[in-house]
Amino acid sequence: MLNEKNVCLGKVRSSIRELFEYGKARKAEIGEDKVFDFSIGNPSVPAPREVNDTIAEILKTYDPVQLHGYTSAQGDYSVRKVLSDYINTRFGTTLNADCLYMTCGAAASLTITLNAILNNGDEVITFAPYFPEYKVFTEHAGGKLIAVDCEEDTFRLDFCKLESSLTAHTKAVIINSPNNPSGVVYSEEDILKLSETLEKYSAKYGNTIYLIADEPYRELVFDKSVKVPYIMNYYSDSIVCYSYSKSLSLPGERIGYIAVNDKMQNFSDVYAGVCGAGRALGFVCAPNLFQQLIKKVYNVTSDISIYKKNRDKLYNALTEYGFKVVKPDGAFYMFVKSPEQDAKAFCERAKNYELLIVAGDDFGCKGYVRISYCVSPEMIERALPAFKKLAESYA
Repeated sequence: MLNEKNVCLGKVRSSIRELFEYGKARKAEIGEDKVFDFSIGNPSVPAPREVNDTIAEILKTYDPVQLHGYTSAQGDYSVRKVLSDYINTRFGTTLNADCLYMTCGAAASLTITLNAILNNGDEVITFAPYFPEYKVFTEHAGGKLIAVDCEEDTFRLDFCKLESSLTAHTKAVIINSPNNPSGVVYSEEDILKLSETLEKYSAKYGNTIYLIADEPYRELVFDKSVKVPYIMNYYSDSIVCYSYSKSLSLPGERIGYIAVNDKMQNFSDVYAGVCGAGRALGFVCAPNLFQQLIKKVYNVTSDISIYKKNRDKLYNALTEYGFKVVKPDGAFYMFVKSPEQDAKAFCERAKNYELLIVAGDDFGCKGYVRISYCVSPEMIERALPAFKKLAESYA
């Protein structure tokens, strides 16, 4: 007999992917410029010029046998050394190369990390709204995902609800800031309080509760006054799962890393668990070409000013039309309150105006929809009349 759970996962796409495929089919029917697809978080800004230039230089100057060969299982040492040094300089940490494990993006980072720390029956807490695949990753590692609602309207962390959800079975908490789908950045005040809460309950239950930061959007913050706290500076038992997919517009290349805080109590065992989980899952030796690329462009980002312009244009228009919107500080998503209780019905009505948006139900937050504004500014301009008509249909 096959593994029925995995067969089911393979047969049923996520609703985001289903809507994305619907959009492609619809564009083929009526024309690409007539469909306004805000479904998926695929960067619309090209990778920086340095990326292509550096790849060309690497291909021209590196020994091809070494370049296309294996690295160490956890990644090339020189790459990990450069990145750990950069993290230390930027955030004041004391990591070394053997605190990092190179991965195929943040999904692999999270999957490896959860498999490294979870035993069957362990619980992982995250805050709703949250990236839907957290549930898939957690359950595959033998754990159970517990979603804790954030504060209504602001989507800041709700500590009363968090404390009522922490149990002796809690093994980890996942945070995602800037958040997908809300775009909210958790403040330093919230991270301090979160750290204090986890320390308190770790001591109460006599079990370490790990704090995992899922950070593909760290660099996508639009206002200088907004800071994304680095969790290793606040909580010792912390792990950062990082990806260059969004900051460098490289989602198809799948390159990132796991950083394990060297200040945690049982660092050597946790890092060994990461290496062991990577081995068991077959996530060893991330693509060497892109490891060498990151070694040279680790401090470069795409032109995120375009996303800020998109945010401002869309936010101003939607609020003018009467929609209630959580203004995002980062990432490239906007969370909009549905004019009717059933957000899925609202999304279906939006299709009548060729607007493709995703119901918040899949993110653990009913009554809202996610709009991915990582699209061309021209598409947003073309879509505004459709959004206005959609709003008027509820007047």
